[in-house]
Amino acid sequence: MQFDYRYLGSSAISSGVHDTAMSFVPDASREPTFFRGALARRKCITFREAISALHKVVISDQRYQPKDRSEYMAWLAEQEQGQWEAIAASAEQLKADISSKRTELRELRSKAAARRVGFEKAKRKYFNYLYRVNMDAWWVLDPVITVHPDEIFFECFSQDESSYGRLGCNYEIFGDIGEFACGTTNIDYSQALYNEFQKIRDYKETSLEVEPGGFQLETEGLDAFREVKIDLPDTWVRGFLQVSSAMTFPARSFELHPLDVYNLCTFLRRHKEKHGPRSMRYRLRPGEPVRVSFDPWGTEITCHRSIYHGSEAEEIRVWGRRRIHILERLIPIARKFTVHLLGRGQPSFYVADLGDMNFTLGLSGWTRNDWSGGGNFDLLAPRTDVDDATKQRVFAALKDEWRATPDELSSRLGLSRPVVLGALASWTQAGRVMYDLENQVYRARELSRDPLPADKLRFNNPREEAASRFLAAGGIRSYTVSDPDEKGRFKVDGTVFDGKNEQTATITIDADDRLLGGTSSSGFFRHNKMTQGPCEIMIALRLHHSRQSKAARGSA
Repeated sequence: MQFDYRYLGSSAISSGVHDTAMSFVPDASREPTFFRGALARRKCITFREAISALHKVVISDQRYQPKDRSEYMAWLAEQEQGQWEAIAASAEQLKADISSKRTELRELRSKAAARRVGFEKAKRKYFNYLYRVNMDAWWVLDPVITVHPDEIFFECFSQDESSYGRLGCNYEIFGDIGEFACGTTNIDYSQALYNEFQKIRDYKETSLEVEPGGFQLETEGLDAFREVKIDLPDTWVRGFLQVSSAMTFPARSFELHPLDVYNLCTFLRRHKEKHGPRSMRYRLRPGEPVRVSFDPWGTEITCHRSIYHGSEAEEIRVWGRRRIHILERLIPIARKFTVHLLGRGQPSFYVADLGDMNFTLGLSGWTRNDWSGGGNFDLLAPRTDVDDATKQRVFAALKDEWRATPDELSSRLGLSRPVVLGALASWTQAGRVMYDLENQVYRARELSRDPLPADKLRFNNPREEAASRFLAAGGIRSYTVSDPDEKGRFKVDGTVFDGKNEQTATITIDADDRLLGGTSSSGFFRHNKMTQGPCEIMIALRLHHSRQSKAARGSA
């Protein structure tokens, strides 16, 4: 999937004795989005640390990197060559021939090197230019910046596609705010810019500006634009969309004191496992401190400053634990960390309360199980069938205010909550809406200026395609729905003919039409449970229930 960006110059920071000016250059081919403001001096250091932590997400790559043995192999080859030469030289009849051949080889190499001087010089100059000016474009999508009436926030995704970062800054951090236009754009954010961020000090005036000037130039300014074309795998974009879907699901939430997070990070810094398992177990008991156990050592750390206020005792095991080092830079400036755990081997979210700022770190189930190949949370999201006209009404109402809860949209439009949630789920997977976990609201945020290819991103899963085939062939053999419990949750039981034999499944759906869990007789479920999302039998049963519910509402 190719993204085309056009930047008028590069983002930069100018640092003087008395002031620091941050200028972000947006993508000039998108709708005008700009902002001007001066940071309050007491907030400068907090902003510097938070934006630096966001950069750590961008460069994060916890995938296994094999050792570079190229130098050793080159040395070994030289040794072997030398041994062969010694053997050859021991034979008198070959000495003269070897000497002449070496002389000839040196002459040939010298001539070849002379002919390649210009090429090698140009190649070296080219790669030096890429490293200095635009190396980031090789492997990262420039961060997304969104200006809303209540805050400005940055979003990014890691190189290994397993970590998501979001920095939200409400307008209280600015002592002075100039003009701004709401919207979303990509910004040019390089390693050099990160280095300049480190120069921010609280004794200097610091201003932040998303340049509006790039949108005021027409053909006469085209030569000034720096065009960047990035060809990204579909998995990268799809993972970005899965994050918002995962944020909407029920989770076990609790607060951790910054010193407790420090203890967890320090333990991981001091210990390096040589073999698995490499998991971290959160042990939660109502009214007691949160306890965290580390495998394979079995060492348990008690977070005495962090009390769990949930109603049930449980143990939740998560993997990819070394990614929490991203939070280290936030520990001195954070008031608290709120942890949201979706379940065993499922994604987790860490939200740092920075006062007038907040930082959200989203981690997939484990490092190698990236967001795209993780829980497929789009398959669990509300699946109420919503017509295109209603979807457009919901999106228009959301964009009028830029942020809203489902209940607010439902009341304003006179639509039921399931219909609104179904529409929001569709817009989320289209990359035009995201969920703000910190404020518990949906926000209008268009990930790209062009519509994302829904056929490649929304229905990417072969299990969903199989479920659609089962329904089209009339594969539902039986279907029953239980009465809702006190929380509005109910179970759907059914039998589905998959083309070869009949399979049974039971799914649990909540009042918001989200698939919370279930069981199935399929082989996929037996091997993966729900860590890879629902199986095709569960999806077929869920889609059938949605259609039956819609038909019942229509007849009523």
